[in-house]
Amino acid sequence: MKKKGPVARALRLTRWGMVWEQAARAFWPLATVLALVFAAFALGVVAAVPGPVLPWLAGAVLLVLVGVAVRGGMRFRRVRMADALDRLDRTLPGRPLAALSDHAAIGGEGALWQAHLMQMQARAAFAQAVRPDAGLARRDPFALRLAGLVALVMALVFGGAAQMGQGIEALAATVSRPMADAVPVGPSWEGWAEPPAYTRRPTIYLNALAEGQPLDLPKGSAVTFRLYGNGATVTQDIGPAIGEDPQAPGFRAEQSGAIEVAGRRLDVTVLPDNAPAIRAGAAPVRRADGRMVQDFEASDDHGVASGQAVIALDLAAVDRRFGLAIDPEPRQPVELALPLPRGDRHQVKGQLTEDLSRHPWANLPVSVSLRALDGIEQVGQAEPMRTVLPGRRFFDPLAAALIEMRRDLLWSRENAGRSAEILRAVTWQPQGFVEQPLYLELRGAVTLLEGERLTDKARDDLAEALWQAAIQLEDGGLSDALERMRQAQEKLSEAIRNGASPDEIQRLMDELKEATDAYTQMLAEQGQQDPAERFTGEQQGQQITGDQIQQMMDEIQRLMNEGRMAEAQELLEQFNRMMENLQVRQGQGGEGQGQGSSGNQPMNRLAETLREQQRLSDEAFQDMQDQFGQGQMGQPSPNAEGLADRQRQLRNQLGQQQGLLPGQGSEGGDAARRQLDEAGRAMEDAERALREGDTGGALQRQADAIESMREGMRALGDMLNRQSQGQQGQQGQQQGQEGRQPGGGDRAGAQGQNYDQRPALDPLGRQRDGNGNVIAGGDPLAEGVDPARRARDLLDEIRRRSGQPERPEAERDYLGRLLDRF
Repeated sequence: MKKKGPVARALRLTRWGMVWEQAARAFWPLATVLALVFAAFALGVVAAVPGPVLPWLAGAVLLVLVGVAVRGGMRFRRVRMADALDRLDRTLPGRPLAALSDHAAIGGEGALWQAHLMQMQARAAFAQAVRPDAGLARRDPFALRLAGLVALVMALVFGGAAQMGQGIEALAATVSRPMADAVPVGPSWEGWAEPPAYTRRPTIYLNALAEGQPLDLPKGSAVTFRLYGNGATVTQDIGPAIGEDPQAPGFRAEQSGAIEVAGRRLDVTVLPDNAPAIRAGAAPVRRADGRMVQDFEASDDHGVASGQAVIALDLAAVDRRFGLAIDPEPRQPVELALPLPRGDRHQVKGQLTEDLSRHPWANLPVSVSLRALDGIEQVGQAEPMRTVLPGRRFFDPLAAALIEMRRDLLWSRENAGRSAEILRAVTWQPQGFVEQPLYLELRGAVTLLEGERLTDKARDDLAEALWQAAIQLEDGGLSDALERMRQAQEKLSEAIRNGASPDEIQRLMDELKEATDAYTQMLAEQGQQDPAERFTGEQQGQQITGDQIQQMMDEIQRLMNEGRMAEAQELLEQFNRMMENLQVRQGQGGEGQGQGSSGNQPMNRLAETLREQQRLSDEAFQDMQDQFGQGQMGQPSPNAEGLADRQRQLRNQLGQQQGLLPGQGSEGGDAARRQLDEAGRAMEDAERALREGDTGGALQRQADAIESMREGMRALGDMLNRQSQGQQGQQGQQQGQEGRQPGGGDRAGAQGQNYDQRPALDPLGRQRDGNGNVIAGGDPLAEGVDPARRARDLLDEIRRRSGQPERPEAERDYLGRLLDRF
């Protein structure tokens, strides 16, 4: 019977599989021995075998090879087509292939026989090639074939042509001369060049270098050798020697030169290690809680190892009056370690945050010097920056007086008498002015100051007591409540990091909720003054409602219940900072003096931003006219970079203002936010156009931004106007509406208006609170699309663009910095 179609293909593949079975069963020992022999040559095992032993070992291996080859040849059997047909037929039901080869003894042309053949043909059509099975696991119980395979892979990965050549030379030498005259054959020397660890470069094996190949090494690399025999010597002029063993000489690469070892010359080029560079950002700023925040940038060719900020008193700039008139006692400069990332440190952008409110130099002129060190302790230093050391400010008169006395005592103990006189004055007739416990403490301080000269410990203890008294006067019990909330938050964060049990985490979460409730209650009892405004004297009306606090607490609880501990901890830290910085009003019905201006503040800020955008657009138009007159249209002008930077600042400013807009969830508030989002996108496009030299396109997008801002201000003004009219109707007061603002929006007083704080979005779509802090995913205050999904989409797009080599290098560097930051 002639086989066609699927049957023929299955039969052919089955036969080849049976051939492979026969070859594998017969020759797997030969393949294993060959793999081991190859690995011995490639890994240098043959070259390391002593000369007298090598011929005997080579003979034994040759005999083994011949033996396993003969054995394989004797066991290999030719596979016939009939054998393949039989194996394939046994896998089919009813053995249709054999049936199709049969002949009917009687009635061969009958219908029954034809039906039988058709049935067998139908079954044969499903024939599939039989998978071969050599059964090597049964024939190789000790897995010798796997040992040979592992040796082969190791030789291919770690072996080299040099080791194989040495092995062949050693074997040839033993064959070409008598065994008695055989001598050990191998390298007469080996060498390694190890760059300093901070460069993160691999060690170089000098024997693997090609003849004449130059050797480039970072400064400070250790070059070491191992000499075999008495004939090899090493001479060099690259640096001082390390170690005293003549058979293992070593050198420190300090300058370019050459190394000669056993007649071979290695030309060494020492790469210079440049000192790191560092520069400070803007002057340090004071955060709402009194902490100092200092931006900095540092870079190094091999990575910044460490950094410091050194703060010294600028005595020449101090107002030498009152308690500062006498010379200060010597005090060492303040040294603060700069925070550095764990990964790549070639280009570092960081932010130093430190609380120096209690330092004697707080709110005094100082010089801030930043310095960075690399792996070999080279120092890069920025120009000293003269500024006022940020610290907490006190507005209660008595608290401010106590802080000034504290500063004078820490300035010099010679001010003890003056401080005692001031304390006597402020504690005279204390009724209704100083409470009894504080009065007794201050009188005790007077006694201490009028006594003998203060020791260091007594001065420091008195300074701490004055600080605590000032805090109590300034905040009342608020500082204690804030401290309890901080401690509860720290304990919960520690439990999350250490993987505490769910019951323990739930108990600590309940403690945090109780401490938060107590803190918000005390804030409400403090009156209408914003705590952040009390600290800085500059921030305006940042508020958050009690309902929003509860929503954030619930969100933290949800994240922990879902096992998303990292996100829960991040949101917990953001929540803690927000509670320190924001004013809290319970519910939506807060009233009080000074609230009438809260609605006008966002409008005033937006109007100022609008005016700045109009001025920037005018300057861009003038710049385009200048380009036209000089025949340079289409090219970036000298002013383009500065205009683009100002455009970016305006866009960032608008983004911050969006986070403080009132009316979250209302129709007018949402409409205003949509218009301002469109304005922000137009500003971003205008910035890009300015950097690319497309001034005409930038002007068009700036015009779009101005129009969108006007529409947003108009929607916001209408909303505030309606809310003001509703409150006036409830209170029975008649108030006239104010005219429309110059920027195109409507001015509206918002008496008694308590607005929510809506988080803004960072460049990756993640939400930020009013202070610019990122709020973890799943924020209950979020609106619109899922910010986590938007962030993932943006990150994917950034990665895609950063991997396109045709893009400009500056753009790819910028995208790389975005990936490092976010």
